[in-house]
Amino acid sequence: MAYSSTPLIILASSSPWRRQLLRQFQIRFEATSPDVDETPREGEAPVDLARRLARTKAESIAEAWPEAVVIGADQVADVNGAILGKPGTPAKAREQLRTQSGQRVAFHTGLCVCAPSLHEPLITVETVTTQFRTLTDDQIARYVAAEDVTATAGSIKSEGLGITLVESIESRDPSALVGLPLIALRAFLEQAGVALP
Repeated sequence: MAYSSTPLIILASSSPWRRQLLRQFQIRFEATSPDVDETPREGEAPVDLARRLARTKAESIAEAWPEAVVIGADQVADVNGAILGKPGTPAKAREQLRTQSGQRVAFHTGLCVCAPSLHEPLITVETVTTQFRTLTDDQIARYVAAEDVTATAGSIKSEGLGITLVESIESRDPSALVGLPLIALRAFLEQAGVALP
């Protein structure tokens, strides 16, 4: 049985994985895709980019729906300080995975909640550290052919076949790696007046 929630809740994302994660809370929500330029600024650190994009996405939807509780999130893959965004093409996905082969990669997931009951947006970044296996070109090619990762930061879906590419994952909140840190989100929604168990 779904829990009732008075405010309109909007997930500012087109990601089916974020929608699936938010459904775990058993609350009614709508999802809409914000029109946000995700290009990093010159010299912008990966963690700062994740924070800025999450906030920009939430605030852009909150401007149109000021009465709503709006959830924004974005993820940035970080290899030794270098930003890996969404590859866009299979060729770029293969290139990203070659870069990550044998490396410790930090996946920074920015989270922002805007609500009329809040004086200012609530913002955090959850970081998940992933140790990649040393991958051959054949392994990378087979993975990219098997799973569409062209719209996924870092070209890996740990919730799918991508789990075979890693040796270990370190995280306070495993849902953050999929793109929506539910532990932090629960606390933010409570502050915004959304009752959860």
